[in-house]
Parts: sequence; structure tokens; C-alpha cells
Amino acid sequence: MSTRWTYLVVEVKTGLMGGFKLDALKDELDKHGKQGWELVNIVHATPTVSSPTLVFKKAH
Repeated sequence: MSTRWTYLVVEVKTGLMGGFKLDALKDELDKHGKQGWELVNIVHATPTVSSPTLVFKKAH
């Protein structure tokens, strides 16, 4: 039997100037890690998204 995954996508909010605080990134990683989510990718800014997007997965 193969493992089935659930995915979670979280956008890290940026400030007015487009930057983000490392503490905010760490808080998101810690929060979801405690819930059993594993970070699998970070999508950096694109022309339509200015903040990093975190992609997590969890077996269910």
C-alpha cells in the first residue's frame, strides 16, 4: 500500500516594502511542524506573488 499525502500551502505575509521578517518565517515553520507537517518546498517571489510560499505535506 502506498502512502497518501495531504498538502498545505501557506503564504508568508510581507511588509509594506515587500520584505518579510525571518521570525515570521520561523514561526510558520514551527507552527506547522508541531502539527506534523513537513516542509517540502519554498516557492519564492514570482511576478504575481511577492512573498514566499511554503509547501508542506503530511501522511494520512
